[in-house]
Amino acid sequence: MAGLSPADTEGEEGAGSPHGRVGRPRDDEREEAILDAALELLTEIGYDRMSIGAVAARARASKATIYRRWQGKAELVAAAMRRRVDQDVADAPDTGSLRGDLLAVVELMLTYMAGVDGGLVSGMAAAIRSDPGFGRLLEARLHEPKMQVLSAVVARAQARGELGPGVDPSALVEVGPAVAGFRLMHGRPLDAAFAEHLVDTILIPLLVPRSR
Repeated sequence: MAGLSPADTEGEEGAGSPHGRVGRPRDDEREEAILDAALELLTEIGYDRMSIGAVAARARASKATIYRRWQGKAELVAAAMRRRVDQDVADAPDTGSLRGDLLAVVELMLTYMAGVDGGLVSGMAAAIRSDPGFGRLLEARLHEPKMQVLSAVVARAQARGELGPGVDPSALVEVGPAVAGFRLMHGRPLDAAFAEHLVDTILIPLLVPRSR
């Protein structure tokens, strides 16, 4: 097909393929390259200055390839962030105790926030303020995997008898990153001492009801 690169003809392998199948499977490597490029540019120049064209150039893909998979920049960034969160929380840690599990989750969160994720958050903050719809889209994409990992932590603690029934882990999803983000914005370290403070004085009390 004249004028198109191999990247633009994906999915056009016909029935005459030596493998006898119609169409190519989804190009996971190309998608990963596009999502990686989106995160890199978001960190480097911010959401407002980032463009689909710049992502396409960084990923060595065509804009048509990107638009076939995502409607626009907001959807692309949301997908990139979702993949990152999925990778980070793929396996809920099982340390044998509620405190240990929460510490493991918090330490992972702080590691990424202190590194490249700090830049990602900064890159999206202004855009979310000016475009609440973008913020809601991100929340919709990222809430589920975070809830999955923390629901697993709570369920294990209930099975061990550390927590009673009816505990809602949703507060952990909101409070933990908010407190850490506030600390990061004020230039204070996200270190081991803060991780223990966050778990012991904020997160566990959210889950364990006070004795009357």
